[in-house]
Amino acid sequence: MAIRVLVADDQVLVRTGFRLVLDAAPDIDVIAEAADGEAAVRLARQLRPDVTLMDIRMPKVDGLRATELLAGPGVAHPLRVVVVTTYDADENVYAALLGGASGFLLKDAGPRMLVDAVRAAAGGEAMVSPSVTVRLLARFTEKARLRTQGTPGLLTERESDVVLAVARGRTNAEIADDLRVSLSTVKTHLASVQRKLELRNRTEIAVWAWQRGLLG
Repeated sequence: MAIRVLVADDQVLVRTGFRLVLDAAPDIDVIAEAADGEAAVRLARQLRPDVTLMDIRMPKVDGLRATELLAGPGVAHPLRVVVVTTYDADENVYAALLGGASGFLLKDAGPRMLVDAVRAAAGGEAMVSPSVTVRLLARFTEKARLRTQGTPGLLTERESDVVLAVARGRTNAEIADDLRVSLSTVKTHLASVQRKLELRNRTEIAVWAWQRGLLG
């Protein structure tokens, strides 16, 4: 089945451009558009898209708050949201990740990365624009509050290897190749890590690792 996407942006040209790019992909279908954050939250809750692309600066409700309402802590059935913006200010990224975003892309990232980010989010993975990944995750350790749950001792050696690989931005397929294990084994380790540390997705796993300085 096609990945169902909701596009939320207050600029008509941006929404149209995203629709053209995504609808050209054989496995993606844009099912709705929203011109403000309030409409984005309403439509997302009504239609339950597989992925919502969310601009930050929108009227009525800004994209960061809308992301938190759809994917943040305390949401019973969180949706997958990828924040797409012109601005890569650190505070925006921190707020997006803490608000439950499954990815953070700049609008100039290009069509291929936009499609890849949607596919990654739909598959339970996360993507952050390469130009800001290391800087943002490293500085996130200085800004965000440390989570209280979980300690490295709870993880097996192989689970720790997977956590470090996720924090370095490796995909499941790349992790499987690096560790010489099957893709299903990687997914099993990720599920175990999320359960033990009470984390919801790959983004939170990466943040958890960086917060604790596990990458040195």
